Amino acid sequence: MTNNGKIAFLDLATLHQELEVELVPLFQNALRTAGFIGGPMVEQFETNFASFCDARHCVGVSSGTDALRFALTAAGVQPGGVVITVPNTFIATTEAISQAGARPEFVDIDERTYNMDPTKLQEFLETECSLDRETGRPFHRRLQKTISAVVPVHLYGQTVDMDRILELARRYNLIVVEDACQAHGAEYFSAKENRWRKAGSMGHAAAFSFYPGKNLGACGEGGAVTTNDAEIARKIRMLRDHGQSKKYYHDIEGYNGRLDSIQAGILTVKLRHLAEWNRKRRQVAQQYDEMLSSVESVARPCEPEWSRAVYHLYVIRVQDRAGLQKHLAEAKIDTGIHYPFPLHLQKAYANFGYKPGDFPITEQIASQILSLPIYPQLSSPEISRVVQSVTEFLAADAIGTSHSQVFGA
Repeated sequence: MTNNGKIAFLDLATLHQELEVELVPLFQNALRTAGFIGGPMVEQFETNFASFCDARHCVGVSSGTDALRFALTAAGVQPGGVVITVPNTFIATTEAISQAGARPEFVDIDERTYNMDPTKLQEFLETECSLDRETGRPFHRRLQKTISAVVPVHLYGQTVDMDRILELARRYNLIVVEDACQAHGAEYFSAKENRWRKAGSMGHAAAFSFYPGKNLGACGEGGAVTTNDAEIARKIRMLRDHGQSKKYYHDIEGYNGRLDSIQAGILTVKLRHLAEWNRKRRQVAQQYDEMLSSVESVARPCEPEWSRAVYHLYVIRVQDRAGLQKHLAEAKIDTGIHYPFPLHLQKAYANFGYKPGDFPITEQIASQILSLPIYPQLSSPEISRVVQSVTEFLAADAIGTSHSQVFGA
């Protein structure tokens, strides 16, 4: 909570004040050694984060967008192909696809989880595509292009139903790159393998963002790719560093996409706290769930039995989203919308030819979703105050409106 009584949507100041004693020495070490790019701090973080994600390799890069772009390129996505993802995500997902030279194509989401719906992905592959017998991959008839990859987005801190995605990928010879930019530490129970899997360990590669507001955030920009494939990791190390295999020897044309040493050091310190922070986020989410459970006009986040979400965001759905957000703002409670306008209808993609109604679930939830405050330091009284304000508005605004009338349940 801020000094004026406002409940912030995210409180980064308190978090960093609590870590000041741990963070200051790493700045001092960087100043004394002039180790600003690469070196031991980056290597230590890469080792630690790979272990945290149950992955063999981690390569630190300059942002989550670069992480996804480099992962797609290194995994084998070629210019001119098609990569499937969802329209309910931040534009960085599709920017990375486009910047890798491919065309983003969308399938709709699951109405419960807001993540990629494997059934809709299967329908897309079976009805929109023919099988290219030479490559074993789907050929999109309308675009006259081969589909090479799929990017499932673990949105809001919850994993996609990966068993079904991976099975389709095996059947159609598709590359799978997880967008795990909001899912640091999230887990998925694979019925096929009879074990829990970490986000970032299941696809050919995965992209993470360390934007400051993430569950694991830098004090600036940062990202990483995790993979179990040594060759993919090797290619990404070249891509992030101007294509160099060694200093001044450029095997390919690359990018300036390195992770700063100071940011890597900050992330190493914070990684030691991440499991506890995620536990507290789950605790906050549980309190919200319990207190909102009797409010029929609110759809709470759905966490399937195969998911252990880390609640990067706590996203509810209501019929009068604008009214509720205004009411909460007047009560000095900050909220967010993630995301208010689907990607397929964005001006940036007008040339793709999408129109309203193409992805009805995404379009419906985009007008109803609202992100409530959630962070490890959020107190029980603050949670109660948020819920009280939500229920006060809904009681006055929608008396007699049932959950089924609002959400079609």
